[in-house]
Amino acid sequence: MSSLVSTPFALPNSTRTEHLSSVSQKHIFLHSFLPRKLSHSARNGFRVRCTAIGNGLFTQTKPEVRRILPDASPGLPKVKVVYVVLEAQYQSSISAAVRSLNADRRYASFEVVGYLVEELRDESTYQTFCKDLEDANIFIGSLIFVEELAQKVKAAVEKERDRMDAVLVFPSMPEVMRLNKLGSFSMSQLGQSKSPFFQLFKRKKQSAGFAESMLKLVRTLPKVLKYLPSDKAQDARLYILSLQFWLGGSPENLRNFLKMITGSYVPALKTTKIDYADPVLFLDSGIWHPLAPCMYDDVKEYLNWYGTRRDANEKLKGPNAPVIGLVLQRSHIVTGDDGHYVAVIMELEANGAKVIPIFSGGLDFSGPAQRFLIDPISNKPFVHAVVSLTGFALVGGPARQDHPKAIEALRKLDVPYIVALPLVFQTTEEWLISSLGLHPIQVALQVALPELDGGMEPIVFSGRDARTGKASKSILFLLFIDSLEEKKVAITVFSFPPDKGNVGTAAYLNVFSSIFSVLRGLSEDGYDVDGLPDTPEALIEDVIHDKEAKFSSPNLNVAYRMSVREYQALTPYASALEESWGKPPGNLNSDGEHLLVYGKQYGNVFIGVQPTFGYEGDPMRLLFSKSASPHHGFAAYYSFVEKIFEADAVLHFGTHGSLEFMPGKQVGMSDVCYPDSLIGNIPNIYYYAANNPSEATIAKRRSYANTISYLTPPAENAGLYKGLKQLAELISSYQSLKDTGRGVQIVSSIISTAKQCNLDKDVCLPEEGVELSAEERDLVVGKVYSKIMEIESRLLPCGLHVIGEPPSAVEAVATLVNIAALDRPEDGIYSLPGILAETVGRDIEDVYRGSDKGILADVELLRQITEASRGAIAAFVDRTTNKKGQVVDVAEKLSSMLGLGLMDPWVQYLSKTKFLRADREKLRTLFEFLGECLKLVVADNELSSLKQALEGSYVEPGPGGDPIRNPKVLPTGKNIHALDPQAIPTAAAMQSAKVVVDRLIERQKAENGGKYPETIALVLWGTDNIKTYGESLAQVLWMIGVRPIADTFGRVNRVEAVSLEELGRPRIDVVVNCSGVFRDLFINQMNLLDRAVKMVAELDEPEDQNYVRKHAMQQAQELGVPVREAATRVFSNASGSYSSNVNLAVENSSWNDEKQLQDMYVSRKSFAFDCDAPGAGMMEKRKVFEMALGTADATFQNLDSSEISLTDVSHYFDSDPTNLVQSLRKDGRKPSAYVADTTTANAQVRTLAETVRLDARTKLLNPKWYEGMMSSGYEGVREIEKRLTNTVGWSATSGQVDNWVYEEANDTFIKDEKMLQRLMETNPNSFRKLVQTFLEASGRGYWETSEENLERLRQLYSEVEDKIEGIER
Repeated sequence: MSSLVSTPFALPNSTRTEHLSSVSQKHIFLHSFLPRKLSHSARNGFRVRCTAIGNGLFTQTKPEVRRILPDASPGLPKVKVVYVVLEAQYQSSISAAVRSLNADRRYASFEVVGYLVEELRDESTYQTFCKDLEDANIFIGSLIFVEELAQKVKAAVEKERDRMDAVLVFPSMPEVMRLNKLGSFSMSQLGQSKSPFFQLFKRKKQSAGFAESMLKLVRTLPKVLKYLPSDKAQDARLYILSLQFWLGGSPENLRNFLKMITGSYVPALKTTKIDYADPVLFLDSGIWHPLAPCMYDDVKEYLNWYGTRRDANEKLKGPNAPVIGLVLQRSHIVTGDDGHYVAVIMELEANGAKVIPIFSGGLDFSGPAQRFLIDPISNKPFVHAVVSLTGFALVGGPARQDHPKAIEALRKLDVPYIVALPLVFQTTEEWLISSLGLHPIQVALQVALPELDGGMEPIVFSGRDARTGKASKSILFLLFIDSLEEKKVAITVFSFPPDKGNVGTAAYLNVFSSIFSVLRGLSEDGYDVDGLPDTPEALIEDVIHDKEAKFSSPNLNVAYRMSVREYQALTPYASALEESWGKPPGNLNSDGEHLLVYGKQYGNVFIGVQPTFGYEGDPMRLLFSKSASPHHGFAAYYSFVEKIFEADAVLHFGTHGSLEFMPGKQVGMSDVCYPDSLIGNIPNIYYYAANNPSEATIAKRRSYANTISYLTPPAENAGLYKGLKQLAELISSYQSLKDTGRGVQIVSSIISTAKQCNLDKDVCLPEEGVELSAEERDLVVGKVYSKIMEIESRLLPCGLHVIGEPPSAVEAVATLVNIAALDRPEDGIYSLPGILAETVGRDIEDVYRGSDKGILADVELLRQITEASRGAIAAFVDRTTNKKGQVVDVAEKLSSMLGLGLMDPWVQYLSKTKFLRADREKLRTLFEFLGECLKLVVADNELSSLKQALEGSYVEPGPGGDPIRNPKVLPTGKNIHALDPQAIPTAAAMQSAKVVVDRLIERQKAENGGKYPETIALVLWGTDNIKTYGESLAQVLWMIGVRPIADTFGRVNRVEAVSLEELGRPRIDVVVNCSGVFRDLFINQMNLLDRAVKMVAELDEPEDQNYVRKHAMQQAQELGVPVREAATRVFSNASGSYSSNVNLAVENSSWNDEKQLQDMYVSRKSFAFDCDAPGAGMMEKRKVFEMALGTADATFQNLDSSEISLTDVSHYFDSDPTNLVQSLRKDGRKPSAYVADTTTANAQVRTLAETVRLDARTKLLNPKWYEGMMSSGYEGVREIEKRLTNTVGWSATSGQVDNWVYEEANDTFIKDEKMLQRLMETNPNSFRKLVQTFLEASGRGYWETSEENLERLRQLYSEVEDKIEGIER
């Protein structure tokens, strides 16, 4: 790591400020390194090309910069040393040591060459490496933790190991560590030998504390081994001394290290006496400052020295200066590669902050953090914020992490924890021109893992050359403000799509009621919210002014009018936007003269409306493969918040806005990336739905957000209504009367009622009047019963969540029932349905399968099990509630319930059912777990976590995801994180994936005359793979017939082909469409998939058993490219772009025909990832994409949690290529379309049409759902309209929506006069959109209905227009 700036205090005289990029002139800690001429041109706008260069890899650096050749020294033996390291910090130390030895010309002449492990991806560099090893005497390796590269190092070194004089590998992957060889000392038995020495290395697998044990060993073992006579002991001693020298890292230590090894092991020097000094030992951990006379191991001594500094002003030394704790890697300090640390320390001090820079020799910084950053007397932190400059997790570095230990240490500190990034695998220039940004391995190790500790703001602060990156953003953010009443907060709400009635859009959140609740809470704490209305309704009225919220309307409350001159002065990147939007002010958020900021201010709180992308209504812009820059109105909004309102923090309210999806690098923003430019220096706090960790992670990484989770509304069972309820009653009658003369008559009624309910599309019903045997009658009734039970038990979130309002007891029951329905073998917990089925001698999986087939007895048994589960859990929850139905004192009630002498309430309940003999021990274990879950469900941390964030405290991290699968998501109010991207797919995910893939293939075969599908086109979502630990990723692997192989640390970076015999079927070809979010979070897994597909395409197998190979060979011939290139199957958006824009077109009715939607999909989604050029980012491969899609026999998506289904969000139809595939297939045949539903323990594969029908019945047409929405008022009407619009989206992309869905929706919301009036009164703008959507569905040919219905809709549209105009007048 080279120095950031040559002179830390000031820019050189030749560099005037105007030569820096304008963004750099902002008040941020480290100046930007982009010269203005590169980034700005008045004529051409703001263009920085992000491209792939050279070999398509991440780095173009070559080992030659690290090669030192000795001068000719006749008579001296030559010693050649080859080393491989993770990053370049040892380069200058080793080079200095070798030059000094060569200058002495005493013992030998040294040739040395060093490789960064990442350089070995390049084939020519790898060949050079192998050639260098052929005549090397000594090999040194350190921190080789990337499996695919570790394998390359192992293969190359193994060939030469026996010939070489010494092989020294310091902490790395076990397979590389086994290469160690020093005389008789070897590690080839690593992990198997019983000696204490090897046991220590074995412990590495279990604990991140390995480094600490290693350091103790390094300190003590040489002293012990010195007195053991055997050669083996002496060789082991020299290995440990070598490690001491290496960890000491200074030129002097490395010089003595090379003398010791060559003198002891190079045959030509064995007779020469080479003296070497013992290692110079540095503190294992301590405090270091570049101007201090020494390292300190006592914080008081350090602070005493700080107080006596003559170079620092009194303000800096005074008690009121903010104090920043810095976490540094010791290796950079001891090797003298500390320029980037020096620069950050000097910049912070120049900005008025005192620093305590701590370091550790091991990779566990939790001990030093507690020892040096917390006052041992008061137990309060010395610091106001902690910034890690190591890039690694706080405990464990690149190998094993201990996140609970890190969280414990950070909780004690209770200050914001920021993890800034030094570039490791790329030079600064390579990072700047990369569209990906950071190297995927660095993202996995240094972004994803620190997030699990609660780390935020992954800003690149240094590069591997003499130019600076950027320091952490304004980490002094909330520290200078003493009183809460002075603190200014900008609450930002969203309006999406930009239509009237949509202000305050957020997934499952009642935004205005939540803001009202939050502001009341802040007001109680002393924040100034002067003028806040008395009710949420009045707040809506204030902000959006009679709910008239269309952007072009002057009736949205204007908080500020910004002149063009002021906008240009406040927004340094304004000219960059002109390429997409012309000169300001433009026509968005503008009155023609000024840029308008919409919102309302209450005291020191501003509630503002974030502008939208701006191109939603423009079909031509929607076709562009790369997204446009933000428009002038968008930029003006954030300039206002930061520079005019002068917010101390911005609070983005709910899932989700547009800021984090603006163009720029995927991860590791530079100052020309729009999310970075827009957010400026404002601390960003973001309320995000707990079930959406993937998009929350994008907000964390691209807009530096502290994401605080909120609960989705409590789930309820959909229940039955109208004809479905009548059917259930008829089936109940049939069961009691089937053996009497009335059985036939009742079955006839069941068949006709089922047809009235449109169930004949889902269940094969006989014609009325056909005579049926008793078995046939049972089967018909069983199938109808199974379908209505599926509808009844479907989970749906009711209403909208309000921040700070935890669910009531009754609301918690359905969630607990579903938590109880899953086996959790890792915790020794059996599912409640499984325990109950066991009681009557059945296996629950058999019951599920029987019920799916419509076997009446099994459907009835499953209903009894479901009812008993609900009853037992309701009885349990009932014991914990007060008279108002609120859950209270869970802990106290639980301990008395689970204590002695009380009859368990679940046992009491079950004793009245057929399941009275259920296993008491299993039940008790399960209910103890449910008791813990209940405590978490009703905990209320959402508002308190926001207050902590605003006060500059640490917000505890926690996983996002589905609380039913993973109750650790609860309680909400956590700083959401995703997971280690290299940990998926897990073995359990692979198991689940096999079940789904086998069912999918069986279903496709059954519906296509026994033929296997040759190609399946499917979607990979970020959130889905986080929640399920990679199930859909594993499905792709199983379709093509490969299995993932985990390395020693459980990371998946390799696959192997499953034999055709084991697979038992042909390998299915795939076309994988990765969402933009998946691409950003799981680029390593895209690499893995692409490698897997290409490996399968190159297998020497018959074409009828390997469809990947069959199609790749055909396409290679047609395109004239190699088979490997033709086997490109992993696609997504261009880097920095998201979605196909089909959703935007549908939501804004800005499309002409389906062909236009298909063009959007292809132009936006045809960017391929290439594992052979991973640094090149996403490359457009439209022809290959279209050809691959043209072979698809089926399209496929996954539903992974009960909260979000096909019509709840527009993402699902946005990624659906069903109609597109039909247009690309040579035979013009429509592919089958399937959806896997793994939201319950009984995984299903349904057709898309079945799933859309199920969705309509359980949500849009279900009184329980729409009344729940209506109870949320203004926002609830919008939610109803959104479901109808998304249904039209499915008609447009797949044609899989039945006519009756629109007809019944019209009956429910338009023909019912009372409902119609409620909708119109509550949110006239969303109601107008609802009416417009019905008319559009008819106009586009998706709904055939009577002219009378259409006339009524036209009349209503006119009425509601008048009503809205009346409001305007």
